[in-house]
Amino acid sequence: MNSSSDILKDLWALAGGDPSALDAVKLTGAAPLLPSSFAVDTAAQVTIAAAGLAAAEIWKQRSGEKQNVSVDLEHAVVECRSERYLRVAGKPPPPTWDAIAGIYKVRDGFVRLHTNFRHHRDNVCKVLNCEPERDKVQAALNNWDGEDFETRAYAGGCVVSFMRSHEVWSKHPHARALAELPVLTIEKIGEAAPKSWPSGRRPLESVRVLDLSRVIAGPVAGRTLAVHGADVMLIAGPALPQIDWLTIDNGRGKLSAFVELKSEQGRATLQSLLAGADIFSQGYRPKSLAALGFSPEEAARINPGIVYVSMCAYGHAGPWAERRGFDSLVQTTTGFNHAEGQVAGVDGPKELPSQMLDHATGYLMAFGAMMARARQAREGGSWHVRVSLAQTGRWLWNLGRITDAMGKPDLPSETVQKYMQTMPSGFGELSAVRHAAILSKTPAFWARPAMPLGTHPPQWPLRG
Repeated sequence: MNSSSDILKDLWALAGGDPSALDAVKLTGAAPLLPSSFAVDTAAQVTIAAAGLAAAEIWKQRSGEKQNVSVDLEHAVVECRSERYLRVAGKPPPPTWDAIAGIYKVRDGFVRLHTNFRHHRDNVCKVLNCEPERDKVQAALNNWDGEDFETRAYAGGCVVSFMRSHEVWSKHPHARALAELPVLTIEKIGEAAPKSWPSGRRPLESVRVLDLSRVIAGPVAGRTLAVHGADVMLIAGPALPQIDWLTIDNGRGKLSAFVELKSEQGRATLQSLLAGADIFSQGYRPKSLAALGFSPEEAARINPGIVYVSMCAYGHAGPWAERRGFDSLVQTTTGFNHAEGQVAGVDGPKELPSQMLDHATGYLMAFGAMMARARQAREGGSWHVRVSLAQTGRWLWNLGRITDAMGKPDLPSETVQKYMQTMPSGFGELSAVRHAAILSKTPAFWARPAMPLGTHPPQWPLRG
């Protein structure tokens, strides 16, 4: 397996970064730290470092001042599990999963159900014609083959996955389509004059970011842009289901407004916000926002010079491009759970020790957004950044396998505590993980507290 520095060098080159900037980066710590046969620790460190270096390069572009960037492996690993370490008024997270979420046997293997949102749970029970109880769900699934259930369930509005080995997945038509894609793409989608940087004392100060995402990956991207000073406005639908704990953890540094995109007035509000934005970051399935008038091309027409960031589960190419998905499901579908289970000697799936596809994808989104914005400032144009959980998964797989790490103990609490900070919020006092990228001239911090959804009006603060 290549070193963290070599992997970062490849990512930096993919995004068009100046090779000399890599001299400013210091990566410390030795892997592995977590019990996994995959390089999850390295993925955490490298993706956080890429985003941190992009922020440092923007600061250099804005101010002419160089600075160093350092990322410790242990700190990065803790940050990529931030949701499990969050405490609100001293209280730990509630149970992560819905009562019927998780792994079930089918006639030819295993399937995973994601039912944390009520409508997904109801749809599963409708397809299976059963009550939402684990034993009844299992009894119903005893009559199904995995791929048949997966296909029928997706058609019925469910979010599930059939466990495949990596060998089987690699032969799937969608896997072959993904094999043609890099881990992220940055593409010019329109002409526009260069936009100068606003005044400010931080890399992204007064840079306006619209964040239309939920759960982990997209929100982590917004959280990362906010930690370097951006005005990030999280847009949520008043009736859209959310996972409260993740809203708190990933809401640090953000404004939060309600906009109902199903209404004409709501779409007009979003269009007005878009017209004043620098970055539009969204985590909807391909074509979902396009149907509402907010495709990348339409966004570039509304606001020439915009950086539009798209994240989805399975990528923008191939037959599964519009399929719903979450980190845990992509792990199951693409071979990670099968591979981890084999190494651990488990009869069935075993998860990665963190939601690494989510977290790494979030940092890659922020990295791509900053690199595209820096390019816009230099040469103009409107830009489209694309990432997906499945593309990140393929990148992680290709980093190589780790031997003799599965038996490692989890991180002790005293280790985690070194990286925590206390801060106020609209939910009570938070104990939360600090950002792992240390910039020598512009320290990363969240200037705004996490607040309940819809706290702020849907309007930009004045610049400067």
